[in-house]
Amino acid sequence: MPVRFLGPVALLLFAASAEVSAQAPGRQGTFREEARVELVVVDAYVTDRSGDPIPDLAVADFRVLVDGKRVPLDSVDWVPADMPEIPVEATLSAAPAGTPVTLAPPGRLIVFFFQADFEPSRLVGLVRMGLQARRFLDDLLPTDRVAVVSYDSRLKLRQDFTSDHEKIRDALFDAIRTGEQVPVETAYVPSIAEHFDFAAARDAATPERGLFVLARALAPIPGGKTMLFFGWGLGTVGGISGPNLTERRDFGNALRALAAARTNIFTLDVSDADYHSLEVHLQTMSALTGGTYQKTHLFPSLAMDRVKRAISGHYILVFKKPDGPRGEHSIEVGLVGRKGEVNARQYYDD
Repeated sequence: MPVRFLGPVALLLFAASAEVSAQAPGRQGTFREEARVELVVVDAYVTDRSGDPIPDLAVADFRVLVDGKRVPLDSVDWVPADMPEIPVEATLSAAPAGTPVTLAPPGRLIVFFFQADFEPSRLVGLVRMGLQARRFLDDLLPTDRVAVVSYDSRLKLRQDFTSDHEKIRDALFDAIRTGEQVPVETAYVPSIAEHFDFAAARDAATPERGLFVLARALAPIPGGKTMLFFGWGLGTVGGISGPNLTERRDFGNALRALAAARTNIFTLDVSDADYHSLEVHLQTMSALTGGTYQKTHLFPSLAMDRVKRAISGHYILVFKKPDGPRGEHSIEVGLVGRKGEVNARQYYDD
């Protein structure tokens, strides 16, 4: 559904955004989206009624609306979980002779983001989902790379992208336990730490600001990313009265940075409650970035399984920006003549 259908809270958060500074230059042979370029790249997860990916769609099967008007797709590419977004052969052949080549990751890039808290109704859920995250590792592919970050009163990079399950498990324990930031190895490829602003992370006073700092570090890394957000709420300072001005600004900045980083957020709400006042902001974040929102207090393994199946492959949609005024634009992606649920980013800014 387009941005305008998400209600006044979403519009308020989405509209109150500041300009994100220029991103790092694009890498040879990879898709990049930056301000004032011609193409828009959208990562879309398409699932059937059982929650399994639909892998056989083509350009004619998609309908894309920008600000309510249909735009033609330039290309649609299916990327299964075990394949790199850009084949090695294509990257090498596209690079001029004698120039350094940065290869795309061998498979999925998955970020576990834990919003830590010792409040009992949240801590129980965090521990519960920490266990589910550890079980999730058992089904990962050899080509997957996982990173772990946490946010309590500040953002902390617990583990850079790695396929070492033991290191990931240790980082998951640290993320839930909170505690000080420990030194992070920087010898990984690809690497968040290479671009991570540790000073800005220490000063991140809201989770929205933490998401912005993280997204800025993810943006230079080629390809799309999937974030599993184990959290309990945004707009935490304003609370029941709604996000304050700082939170609105930080959320807008985070949205733009997440778009530049091509990051879809799948939220697993750890709150031990049927409903809570902060969940609407989590739902909004997931809808806008092209992920899903799942409650976890009753059937945590089922919620995790839904996400696991949904992210086992995705589409890369590319279209030219239509002519018109610069600014914020809504994107709506649907299917034509096929049944399925589409989760794709719902905005771009130029």
